[in-house]
Amino acid sequence: MWPAEGLPPVEWATTPGLVPYEDAVRVMEARAEAIAEGVAPECVWLLEHPPLYTAGTSARDEDLVDQRFPVHRTGRGGQFTYHGPGQRVAYVMLDLRRRKPDVRAFVAALEAWVIGTLASFNVRGERREDRVGVWVRRPEKAPGAEDKIAAIGIRVRKWVTFHGISLNVEPDLSHFGGIVPCGISEQLYGVTSLVDLGLPVTMHDADVALRAAFEDVFGATALSRVG
Repeated sequence: MWPAEGLPPVEWATTPGLVPYEDAVRVMEARAEAIAEGVAPECVWLLEHPPLYTAGTSARDEDLVDQRFPVHRTGRGGQFTYHGPGQRVAYVMLDLRRRKPDVRAFVAALEAWVIGTLASFNVRGERREDRVGVWVRRPEKAPGAEDKIAAIGIRVRKWVTFHGISLNVEPDLSHFGGIVPCGISEQLYGVTSLVDLGLPVTMHDADVALRAAFEDVFGATALSRVG
């Protein structure tokens, strides 16, 4: 478990509907600053965005293949990724000063969280040293084929984290075709979702699994609201 001894429960908030990206970033950055100042508790915020692409600090212009949706330049790490309906975005605002001031260990904990979430649906998620995110093997496609099912991109300011993860529950996978997701263009590597894997998982199902797996890794949560 990620160090949480003596810490209050992490607030767990879910916003229904599609949240505009700029609004989410504004709320998230304000909350991260309040956590850094010690005037707000840690928080995980679950939401969905309308279709859009985000470009991380390592994004390459040539990886934007077809600008069919708005592109938002963001301060998170990583390259291009897609957000849209059917994808659960979880913005994670934790105080690493009070937990463990180690960014690499935090990313590993996020991976463990996603892998634990997938395990509840009998899906084996795996991490890769040379590729960011969580992957599932797809031998039925081709020998060695793998698909990304969750993306990870974070930023840390004053040792408080923000941005976070995105889990593909049932997004329109064709929307990923406008970018080279996370800069990975090899033919063996694609994108998938829980429903694409043949699992009739609803967003509510995913949320329940995400919360349980989060508590296994990071400690207790308490329902709240953001914004």
